Amino acid sequence: MRLSTRIGLAVGLTVPLLVLASGWLLLNLVARDLHREEDNHLRRRAAAVLPDARALLRATAAGRPRAADTRERLLYSAALDVGVRVVGPDATFNGGPQPTASVALPARATGPVTVRQAGHSWRALSRPIEGTPVAGTLWVFQPDTADRVQLRLVRRRVVMTALLAAPLSGLLAWGIATGATGPLRRLGRRTAGFDPRTSTARLSHEPTGVTEVDELAATLRTVLARYDEQAARTAEALETARSFSAAASHELRTPLMSMGTNLDILADHPDLPGPDRTEVVTDLRHEHARLLGLLVMLRDLGRGDLVDAEAFRTVDVAEAADAAVAEARRRDPAARVTLRAQPGPTVQGWEPGLRLLLDNLLANALAHGRDTEGRATVAVGVRSAGAEVVITVDDRGPGVPAEARGRIFERFRRGPGSAGSGLGLTLVAQQAALHRGSVTVTDGPDGVGARFEVRLPRVGGDLPGRRDWLIGTAGANRSQSSHKHGS
Repeated sequence: MRLSTRIGLAVGLTVPLLVLASGWLLLNLVARDLHREEDNHLRRRAAAVLPDARALLRATAAGRPRAADTRERLLYSAALDVGVRVVGPDATFNGGPQPTASVALPARATGPVTVRQAGHSWRALSRPIEGTPVAGTLWVFQPDTADRVQLRLVRRRVVMTALLAAPLSGLLAWGIATGATGPLRRLGRRTAGFDPRTSTARLSHEPTGVTEVDELAATLRTVLARYDEQAARTAEALETARSFSAAASHELRTPLMSMGTNLDILADHPDLPGPDRTEVVTDLRHEHARLLGLLVMLRDLGRGDLVDAEAFRTVDVAEAADAAVAEARRRDPAARVTLRAQPGPTVQGWEPGLRLLLDNLLANALAHGRDTEGRATVAVGVRSAGAEVVITVDDRGPGVPAEARGRIFERFRRGPGSAGSGLGLTLVAQQAALHRGSVTVTDGPDGVGARFEVRLPRVGGDLPGRRDWLIGTAGANRSQSSHKHGS
C-alpha cells in the first residue's frame, strides 16, 4: 500500500472519530449546563411553593374544605411553569406538567432526579413538608430540556458530519500526501535505474525543501559512496592476490627447482660422500631460508598495498627507531649499531609499516655495509626538519655506485652474491611512498659507505590512490630514490 493511501485511510478513520468524540463531549457539556439551569429553577420554585403546600396540608388536616381549595389555587399560582405534587397522608394534590401517578418516584432524593414516562422525561425535586400536624412531601416537576428534540437533532447532525468527514478528510489527506511524497517518488525513480555493478552513474539530487527527502538522498549518496569504496578495496585486494600469486610463482620457481635438483641428488646417490652431502644439505637450507624470506617479503608488500587510512595513528619515530635498533643488535650482536635521535618527533603513519621501513634499512646496512675487514658499523639518526621527520641510516661499506642508484628499489633486484629476496629496499620505497615521503641514497659521511635518507611529512594526508608494489616495475617511479644493491 502506498504511503499516500495509508495517510488517506488513517486520516479518513481518525477525523470521524475525532468529530464523534468532540460532538459527544459537546453534547454532554451542554446537557450538564441545561440540567444545572433546570435544577436551580426547580429549587427556586420549590422554595416558593413550600409555604403554600404546608398551608394546604394544614387546612386539609383541619377539615376545612374551603380553606383547602383556596390554598390549592394559591399553590398552583405560585408554581407558575412547573408541575407540583403534594403528597399527604390522606390526599394527594397535583397540577401542571408531570408524570402520571403510575410512575414510581424515588423514596429518598436529596437532589434533582430524572423521571421518564412514554418517551418523555422530567426533572423532579422533592422537599419534605414539616411543621404540620401531619407531614407530607412536596414534588416539583419540569420537562427535561436536556433531552428535548433540539439536542437529539444535534446528535444526528454530529453523526452526519462524522459520516461526511470520513471520505472528505480521507480524500483531502490523500491529495496532500500525494503532493508531499512527490519528491520521494521522483527520488525513487532516479535511483531505481542505478546498478553500481554495471554503471558509474551516481545520484545527483537538488534540494526539494522536504527535509526527510533531502536526508534520504544524502543517505543514498553516502551508501553508494561506501559501496564504491568497498568495491574498490575488494578489487585492489583481488588484484593484490593475483599479483602475489604471479610474483610468488615466478620467483619461487628457480629456488624450488634448485631444491628439487638437490633432493634428486640425495635420493639418487644414497652413498654420496660426506663432504658432498654436507654441501647439498647446506644449499637446501640456504634455498629454504630464501624461500621463507621471499614469502615474508611478499606478504609485507601485500599488506602495504591494502592498508587503509583508518590504520594510521600518531607514531613516535624515535621510539620506533629505538625498537628497530634493539632488534638489529639482537640479530647481529657483533655489529656496532648506534642511534642518535631527537626526542619526540612524530608523524601520522602506520606503525607496522614504519617498522618495516626501519628494519629493512638496518638489514640492508648489516648485509651490505661492512668494511673491508667484515665489520658492520651502522649509525641511525632521527631528527626534525621543519614540517618533516628525517631518518638516516649510514654504513661503512663499499657504497653505492651512482649508475646503480636508479635501480636498487626495483622488485627482486639483488646485488652480486646477495642471498636476500630482492624485496627489502622495495618495501622501504613502498612505505616511504605510502607515508607521502621520499627515500634517497647518497655517499656516506666523509665519502665512505652509503647513507639512506627517508623524509616523512609530520601531518597526515590522502593515501596514494593506486598501489600495486607486487607487480610494479620500479619503486623509483613512486618515490624519489637512488638505489643500492638490495637486501
